[in-house]
Amino acid sequence: MLSELQALERDHVIASYARSPVQFVRGEGPWLWDEDDNEYLDFLCGISVTNVGHCHPRVVAAVREQVGRLMHVSNLFYTEPAMRLAKRLSQSSLQGKVYFCNSGAEASEAAIKLVRKAHPSGDVVVVYGAFHGRTYGALSATPQEAKQAPFAPLVPGFRAVEPTPEAIAGAVDANTAAVLLEPIQGESGVNVLSGEALQAARDACDEHGAALVFDEVQCGMGRTGTLWAYEQTGVTPDAMTVAKALGSGLPIGALVTAPHLADVFQPGDHGSTFAGGPVVASAALAALEVTDDPDLLARVSELGHRLQAGLERLPHVLSVRGRGLMLACEIDIPAPELVRRVLTEQRLILNATGPTTVRLLPPLIVSEREIDMALERLGAVLAQADGG
Repeated sequence: MLSELQALERDHVIASYARSPVQFVRGEGPWLWDEDDNEYLDFLCGISVTNVGHCHPRVVAAVREQVGRLMHVSNLFYTEPAMRLAKRLSQSSLQGKVYFCNSGAEASEAAIKLVRKAHPSGDVVVVYGAFHGRTYGALSATPQEAKQAPFAPLVPGFRAVEPTPEAIAGAVDANTAAVLLEPIQGESGVNVLSGEALQAARDACDEHGAALVFDEVQCGMGRTGTLWAYEQTGVTPDAMTVAKALGSGLPIGALVTAPHLADVFQPGDHGSTFAGGPVVASAALAALEVTDDPDLLARVSELGHRLQAGLERLPHVLSVRGRGLMLACEIDIPAPELVRRVLTEQRLILNATGPTTVRLLPPLIVSEREIDMALERLGAVLAQADGG
């Protein structure tokens, strides 16, 4: 019962989350069911995690087979799924090597350590609006005062600038180890960095010998209509971080490098007990097989246009931004209250990333009918707000 779980949380769980009053017990595709068997349309995907839908049959089959055979031995020994996953990730992207971890924040930590070892004492340039995680290095690379201030002092050596071509280019010099960017900023409200800003970062890094690192934790794994978001920008990074949808619901992250950074880490430089374990690696291999499909990725772009056009027609929507099925809309009423009402009244799952920003991250396997259903449900609550 939900009330029992709330009592357990109150008495025994550190209050670091503000949960919605729903207990989900089952999921399939874009749908979730609560304890009373009410059906919810999920346009959040666990924050861009269940990109191939809940409990995709191929992912479930891979996990079931592996968990019945071998669950863990540590990275002191070989297991086949991790080695094959590293090959698949490298060949689908930067052609270098892969370090496995357990989350996006850990991937950020690995990236920071990698570029600092490659360029000792160098600063890392980041941009305002970024979010790279909540561990200390990742948080230090996240220039948001509300998130950083309670935990100061932070890790030194980060320089934050505006996400403009001029600001980024002006911040990079001979003492810069790397520029760390999200091609599309997720947590701050789906802000798409301009192609000019990304190219300025690439040119400045090339001029001064710094590394360009893209954080594709949220925008990667097909979310924008290509397997990796950078593929649509014309700019290739030296390394990238991935996580979230990589495991299709199981915890896995990765740092992927280009060849010239592939051998910076040596044995003992970095590590993790659970990283790249056979179960999560098997899930990721299956998720990649499903996601890296030209027909699926083409549909992501088509459905993204359909969803964006539909959002633009709704009352109270001022603007829509994003790419593929990674979208946000600005509204002229309070977004947190709208998201709460849509959840409780229409059983549509969205989230608010700011006072007037609503983020939509539907699964990549969503149908036209389900896109239209989501628009109808969201529109019904917006129309009531208009009438009020």
